[in-house]
Amino acid sequence: MTEEPGQKDSELGHPHCSMGCGHKDDKASLASSQTASFSHQPPSTPASKEVWKKGGRMFSILLAVHLALLACTLVSSGAFEKIAVHDYDVFFLLTVMMLIVIIWIIFYLAGTSRCPGAILGKDSHAGPIWLRGGLILFAIFSLVMDVFKIGYYSSFYSCLSAIKIIYPIVQAIFVVVQTYFLWVSAKDCIHVHLNVTRCGLMLTLTTNLAVWMSAVTDESVHKAHSKLKKNMTEEIFRWLLKVGMRSSSEECNCNSQLCQIFKNGYFWLYPFNIEYSLFASAMVYVMWKNVGRFIDHHSHHIQRLKFRLFRRTFFVGIMLGLIILVSGLGVLILYEVQVNSRTESSKKSQALTMYYIFNIVCLSLMSLVCIGGSVIYRFDKRDMDRHKNPTRTLDVALLMGAALGQYAISYYSIVAIVASTPRDTISALNLTYALLMIAQHTFQNVFIIEGLHRQPPKEDCKHESHQKDLYGLTFVNINAVSLRVPDTGSALAVGAASGTEAMHASDLVRSLPAPKKMNWRRKFLREISMFLLLSNIILWIMPAFGARPQFDNDTELNFYGDSMWPAIVDICLPFGIFYRMHAVASLLEVYIMS
Repeated sequence: MTEEPGQKDSELGHPHCSMGCGHKDDKASLASSQTASFSHQPPSTPASKEVWKKGGRMFSILLAVHLALLACTLVSSGAFEKIAVHDYDVFFLLTVMMLIVIIWIIFYLAGTSRCPGAILGKDSHAGPIWLRGGLILFAIFSLVMDVFKIGYYSSFYSCLSAIKIIYPIVQAIFVVVQTYFLWVSAKDCIHVHLNVTRCGLMLTLTTNLAVWMSAVTDESVHKAHSKLKKNMTEEIFRWLLKVGMRSSSEECNCNSQLCQIFKNGYFWLYPFNIEYSLFASAMVYVMWKNVGRFIDHHSHHIQRLKFRLFRRTFFVGIMLGLIILVSGLGVLILYEVQVNSRTESSKKSQALTMYYIFNIVCLSLMSLVCIGGSVIYRFDKRDMDRHKNPTRTLDVALLMGAALGQYAISYYSIVAIVASTPRDTISALNLTYALLMIAQHTFQNVFIIEGLHRQPPKEDCKHESHQKDLYGLTFVNINAVSLRVPDTGSALAVGAASGTEAMHASDLVRSLPAPKKMNWRRKFLREISMFLLLSNIILWIMPAFGARPQFDNDTELNFYGDSMWPAIVDICLPFGIFYRMHAVASLLEVYIMS
């Protein structure tokens, strides 16, 4: 992506913020720079600041990498029984990290509020309202999950470590403080305490990723334990002991009805906590990129776009998307009832067939719609937005990176199905589903990236203000009007020849062109965006809340084995789930920009 030299962002020098926030230092540096410019000597300060800017970023990245590796090691080790790392060791590390982040956030908010020159600009692209609204929604469900977890662990606190009760309490405080911090500071371009701020933001990002890894691991262990417990036999129980997977109820028994409600409740709310951690990580990364950034207002226009859901649409995309959403919820309920019930294998085959048929139809429609939207973009006359935008760069990187998880699962499934000798109807449906999943992710990424790089429409506001000025005229000098209105008819030409002759307002209004309506390209793009948005919601809900045919289909399990295939799915599937939710946020932005 090319950029003009005059449109690059720079980092201002505000090294200290105490007793006046360093205004004297700024004046001195400004005077010295002016002296250097008059003497025709190239100043060395910007180059040294740019070098130290890269050094500060590198130090914060190294800090984040080491903390992430430490957390990943403890979380993965705590998932197995034979390794002498317990889950309360993981909880202790996460609790300490969250407490440090809470202290740093309070320091950041207090420091920026007392220093007027700390924030010299706002990134209008960072932290849009729909992203912050989604963060608050996930934060509410995360708080409910913490309440359930506190109630669950309090049911048998006598035989548990105290850290298991302290951890959800600290996590609830962390969610509240971080949500407020991201709501008020997501757009900040801070220029004081640069290196401390970079390290604090990287610590916050790493803490969110560590909480995400812990939640994903805990959910995977719980689902594996529930599946084995449902079909518990002596042979499977011996396999469980051989693998050494840690049980979700190690020493304490949850016998009361209230305890079971708390336990099942917080496991059902895990997907919201997982998405909250990933959303917060993305917003914190954008803040880290904006540390020391100076917004060039000539190239960084603030677009105040209004979200109009039920205006300028044909309702086709919304209605078709709602049909897909409701149908998917019905398929999810039937799938859960038939697969998880202890019935004959024919019920399980029917559930898998129903699941694959629904997804094949949904993915086929989404692929065709994405191809149509990409074709429409070929005829779009809007210019490409080539300005520097860390938020858009992160959106594209997350879309491409998160899609790799589903790509991996699909390719593993294709190899297993093609290499397996017994082929039945379910294998054919599974192969079609895997191929369409790859195609749909590819076409949708192309459509979203095209939409994110388009300039928002501007002609409507210009045309409306132009006609508002002209429609208010009653009697007007025709020569003056001819300078403002293009020659659109013979009436104006005759009036111009007559000099200062007056013209009636009704004749003037008839001679003006009608207001421009939204063209068909933008309408179709809005319909496509809304249909894809609703379809991605149901494709996020189904795997997030238990519909995972990768564990119920025996083809891949028999081909790769009982240990390799679950590990592949547990690693790759969370990225696929996050991809759907991130695609929803990106499609909402494409809808508003269309």
